Order: sequence, then structure tokens, then C-alpha cells
Amino acid sequence: MPEAVEEKLLRQVTAVLEELDIPYGVTGGFAVVVWGRPRFTADIDIVVALKPEKVKKLAQELLKTDAHGYIDEDTAQEAIRKKGSFNFIHPTSGLKIDFMVIGSEPYDLEQIKRRVAKDFAGQTIFFISPEDLILNKLLWYKKGESTRQLEDIESIIKIQKKLDWKYVEKWAKIQSTFDTLEQLNWKGGGDDG
Repeated sequence: MPEAVEEKLLRQVTAVLEELDIPYGVTGGFAVVVWGRPRFTADIDIVVALKPEKVKKLAQELLKTDAHGYIDEDTAQEAIRKKGSFNFIHPTSGLKIDFMVIGSEPYDLEQIKRRVAKDFAGQTIFFISPEDLILNKLLWYKKGESTRQLEDIESIIKIQKKLDWKYVEKWAKIQSTFDTLEQLNWKGGGDDG
């Protein structure tokens, strides 16, 4: 079976991040496919610990995957300053890669420290942990109230039988998302997962 265009692009982009020594963790829909139920995703979401001096080289390397691609270096630099996001448009595949820049806040550092290496189509790719995916989905739900986020969380909880609930509970309380977590059918209470 031929490799899906999304998988090929994910492998290319994460190889660039590895080559440039940019710590990252795949999140969003692709991470849900790894930790939860398979579902369609129209983009690729990646958290990155990106330094300003690496933006130009990152842009150059990403454009090698598609000469007609688009990335705005100024927007990337602003995302670093504001701990925001920027994207790379890959016209050949019709996909967009959203890079969410993390800072040096304790939770940001935890996400990168806890990322999990998975074999993905013969390549090692780092995904954020299922616990951090739940926490990110809770935050995204808080910002936009999309029920898709809650469905994804329920899927992760159902499929990942053993999670570090102490960790999830701690950060959900700090991020003011614990009430939403309590409304879901979670089996918290301190598994060391």
C-alpha cells in the first residue's frame, strides 16, 4: 500500500526538525491517531522549542519539501517572542503544518521532557505523551469549546488503559481545566501510569 501523503509529509518535517536539533512533539490529530482512535485530520500540529537563530534554516529546509511552499519567517520570529504559532503551507499535498512554539514555562518543559518516541512508518518520531495530549485538548476546548476536543480526550482515555492521572490532575488544576476533565468519564485518582 502506498504511503499516505500526510504520513510522508510528517516524516519529512520531523526529519528536518531532528536534523536541525529542534526539540518537538507531534500533537493534535496525528497524536490522537497514535494514542486514541483513528480519525481524519486536515493538518499536522507540532509543538516546538524553537530558537530565533534556527528560523531561517528551518524555513529553508521546509521549502525543500515543496518549492511552492510558504512559510513567513517574521511570523515565526513573532511566534517565538509571544509563544504563539506559525505555519508552513505545503501546496503539493494540500496540507498545513501548524507549529506551536513553547517557552520555558514549567509545563512547556514537561511536554518536551515527557514526549514519547514511536516508530512511524519506519522512522522514529516524537509524539507528546497521551497525558499531555489530554491536557492540550482540555486547553483547546477551553479556548474554543469544540466538542471534537472532548471526543478526542474520551478516545484517549478509553484506549490508553494506564495513564499518569496524578500528572493530568495536577496540570489540569493549574490550567483551570479540571472542571471539564471531571465532566468526562475519566478514571483518575492517581494511577502512576
